[in-house]
Amino acid sequence: PVFHAVQDALGWISHGALNYICRRLSVPPAEAWGVVTFYHLLATDPMPANAAHVCDDIACRLNDVDGRIAALEQQGFAVKRSPCLGQCDRGSAALITKAGVEVQRECIAPLEPRQNLAAGTPGTLGTLGAGRLLRRAGRVDPASLDDYRKHGGYAALAKAFEMGADRVIAEVSAAKLMGRGGAAFPTGRKWESVARESVKPHYVVCNADESEPGTFKDRVLMELDPFAIVEAMTICGFATGSERGFIYIRGEYPEAERAIANAIAQALAGGMLGPNVMRSGYAFDIEIRRGGGAYICGEETALFNSIEGKRGEPRSKPPFPAQFGLFGKPTVVNNVETLANVLDIVNEGGAVWAKTGTAGSTGTRLFCLSGHVAKPGLYEIECGRTLREAIALAGGVANSRALQAVLLGGAAGTFVGPSALDMPLSFEGARAANATLGSGVIMVFDETADLHDTLVRIAEFFKHESCGQCVPCRVGTVRQLELLKKSERSEPSVALDLSQAMKDASICGLGQTASSAIDSAFANIPGLRRNA
Repeated sequence: PVFHAVQDALGWISHGALNYICRRLSVPPAEAWGVVTFYHLLATDPMPANAAHVCDDIACRLNDVDGRIAALEQQGFAVKRSPCLGQCDRGSAALITKAGVEVQRECIAPLEPRQNLAAGTPGTLGTLGAGRLLRRAGRVDPASLDDYRKHGGYAALAKAFEMGADRVIAEVSAAKLMGRGGAAFPTGRKWESVARESVKPHYVVCNADESEPGTFKDRVLMELDPFAIVEAMTICGFATGSERGFIYIRGEYPEAERAIANAIAQALAGGMLGPNVMRSGYAFDIEIRRGGGAYICGEETALFNSIEGKRGEPRSKPPFPAQFGLFGKPTVVNNVETLANVLDIVNEGGAVWAKTGTAGSTGTRLFCLSGHVAKPGLYEIECGRTLREAIALAGGVANSRALQAVLLGGAAGTFVGPSALDMPLSFEGARAANATLGSGVIMVFDETADLHDTLVRIAEFFKHESCGQCVPCRVGTVRQLELLKKSERSEPSVALDLSQAMKDASICGLGQTASSAIDSAFANIPGLRRNA
């Protein structure tokens, strides 16, 4: 947090500021330097007060990124190319930061080629589908606790107190709710494991470090329904015997951070947080931690290290977070969308909630439709519906062009071809097709897309985002990029043994999935061939 404070005030972190911080906090300068240089949103070289982080990742590359960068430089902004900013539904995007006494941080999307950003222009709302999780989004004032309560807010927490902690966990287990962040771990099992630990205190962590290219669902939930996330975290805390929660919001989401901060403040003032939540005798508080721009911090143990003020490097497992998590204590970690489902599970009952979807994939899922679709946006789809139906909700392939490929799950996901359009969007359906749903990305590429360029960008992304802790990932991601760049466009070549080594020997999911999308593209997309 102190690094963010200095960066907000000055635009960068000087050696003098770093040394002063180290003296005040009794931290060795070498350790602090290792932390500050780990996060790409923190600058250690002099920077102008006005800076623009312009997305040049997979979805935004389909637009004129270079033209937009040139226009921003003409306006006096220090421009940095950035990984995905989570604005894929709104076209090209930039994170604008203005340091000084009055700090400004905002995402601009869509970013027009000659847009004047001197005064700052917030992004517009993308397309929103209908559904259970999205019923309040765009219809209820996200800044008003009273409006949230008028639309059923805090009924679930009141009911949870009536039910008791054990029954809340039982209902979440009965719902068969699987994690929506990509790992698909049973939520009820996580909660039960933490609740039964005798070591105190317990912690709740909401993973809002949504950095998977193509993903923006958590941003929408936090911006448009922030009280629901605060309420769900409180229910999780009550059920697992936790009195403190942390929500780790990626640094590229300033609007979401402001919305959650306001929701926490109003909930505290209204007695929905604090020493006596809803006069139940239960105490719970939530603290926001802003990420510094590191994809690896989406991995739960790397996220713990980041909250603790360290480099965001994954820890070896075991021990697992339920026994040794944040600050070495039992910790439950859930993604934003996962927590949002808890409210309906408590209100309806787990068995009733589970009637939606399939036996192995209960409920609905939020899917982020982007790329060459007519109506990019966030759509809530019942588990088991097909990929074809999802693309149809977004208006189909734009301009009536032919479909070339679909990327499922983001950069760590899988490419499928037109033959996979009838694949059910369920965990079991994806497994049968050797695919993954990941974090809910559905990125469409029409016949005009340069897939080789996309694969190179994915390889660049993983090379940049590798924490460097383990050799298979640190070296493997570099070699993967080198091999892709050397290959001819008609015949891309990536060594299968390199891919297998990263999958088998990397410490965490980043290295284990760094070649997944690339391997699947060669296997599933007509016209792409791998040299032996």
